[in-house]
Amino acid sequence: MRLVAYLHILVLDRLAELRRAGDRGDSPVPTAVIIFGLVAAAIAVTALVSTKAQEWMNKIPGPGGS
Repeated sequence: MRLVAYLHILVLDRLAELRRAGDRGDSPVPTAVIIFGLVAAAIAVTALVSTKAQEWMNKIPGPGGS
């Protein structure tokens, strides 16, 4: 029982220490901007690859060799 009480006090003390800490990290705005930039880059790369693949497939002759 002493071990449970000790662990309980330890967890409560750690939570109180975390609440006292003023540093809560960076705001979500820079992260959102980075994610938006990565998504835009991925869309551009996907469009480029799709266009090149479509051009390449259009160069393949049909079944009759035409």
